[in-house]
Amino acid sequence: MAAIPIPGSEKNGVLEEKMDGIVSSSPALPAATYAALRKDESEGVPLNTPWTFWIDKATRGATAAEYEANMKRIYSVSTVQSFWSVYNHIPDVSELCLRYSYHLMRGDRRPMWEDEGNQNGGTWRLKVAKRDTSRVWKELLLAAIGEQFEGHLAEGDEVCGISVSVRERDDLLQIWNFDWSLTSSATVMKKVHSLVPDVVFTAEFYKPHQTHHAYEGEKSQLVSPALISS
Repeated sequence: MAAIPIPGSEKNGVLEEKMDGIVSSSPALPAATYAALRKDESEGVPLNTPWTFWIDKATRGATAAEYEANMKRIYSVSTVQSFWSVYNHIPDVSELCLRYSYHLMRGDRRPMWEDEGNQNGGTWRLKVAKRDTSRVWKELLLAAIGEQFEGHLAEGDEVCGISVSVRERDDLLQIWNFDWSLTSSATVMKKVHSLVPDVVFTAEFYKPHQTHHAYEGEKSQLVSPALISS
């Protein structure tokens, strides 16, 4: 299966100038890749819910239109096999250029604070050394699609997304949940530490979307969750 070409994947940054606005069109898969994914989707082991891979690039001061143009859907998956097909054929996080982000969002949710499925939630935010980013990202993805966080959330809440953002020093990982008001009894971080017991996070905290100064609520402007790294 051919790799999915995602602009900005060269470690040396040669492509950065050429693709400064991230991706000019949605990442394209070769016909053979689509055929294999369709087979995986029809014959694979079903996930509890579909999940969608996204990519974007954070740009401080970007308008809503600029951000929406930069946010691209890669592929939606609903089986274990199709998840691995996409995961294994997009560039590793370590290959992405600075300020690019991957997201895996439940269903049709977009990786935006103000999306209808996200607006009442927030994220557990983890800063991690670059040497550990790829492994932590992978473990969080598997925990999400395997619904391993379910026993660590209050009734009525759910994990609705996982994000990783490439930064100059430590990278940023986020675990999105549906309802910030139900997090007081959550033990999500306990689960995270059990997944990667040898990883030391340089920062870890929870932040509701509505407490970000750039949150627009019901206004028309939408802001990337990756624009602010703290």
